[in-house]
Amino acid sequence: MPFFPAFKSNANGVVEMRLSDTDVLQRMAMGDIEIDPMPSAEGFGSFSVDVRLGHLFQTFQPCQTPFLDLSASTGHYMMSEKIMKTVEIGDEERFFLHPGEFALGMTLERIKLANHIVGWLDGRSSLARVGLMVHITAHSVDPGWNGNITFEFFNAGRLPLALKPGMRIGAISFELLSSPTSKPYGEKRGAKYHGQSGPLSSRIVRDSCSEKDDA
Repeated sequence: MPFFPAFKSNANGVVEMRLSDTDVLQRMAMGDIEIDPMPSAEGFGSFSVDVRLGHLFQTFQPCQTPFLDLSASTGHYMMSEKIMKTVEIGDEERFFLHPGEFALGMTLERIKLANHIVGWLDGRSSLARVGLMVHITAHSVDPGWNGNITFEFFNAGRLPLALKPGMRIGAISFELLSSPTSKPYGEKRGAKYHGQSGPLSSRIVRDSCSEKDDA
């Protein structure tokens, strides 16, 4: 009996279809999805591909700023990239995330998507069960994205968590849009994180001249 894919419509009436592992491999062969380095066979799930932890992190620096004004683009209390610092961890080292702490991390893999494919980043259930959150809000990867993907780490548990570069940290799945977007990420005005190869701190101060483009 022939197989007919099950389509579903979201609240906006847009047709969506999640890709199986077979479809992901086909799309990779076609060049619609690029993952570098190429995942091993064990890295493919039934509809997702494992992503691993990179070597770079960003953490808040000790500072005397009493608060951040997230609506401000000027002034003493606006978000500044100087508030965070980059930490690089070696292959056999560990990054320690303490209870209640937040940090940015990065996938080891670079991901590139065609203009009609969106990605979805999810954490591992086994890591969530010890309190590790890998994304706070931004788990979608825009069509037209090209770069490494940022993790928004938060330790909601009671013990420090040691994170090692190269460990399996999450998985990405892919979905077809009903048609190619007219606003691929790399062509958006003011795409703040396009082509990133390391975790970048918030660039919310650029929102006044850019469209929604978090990834």
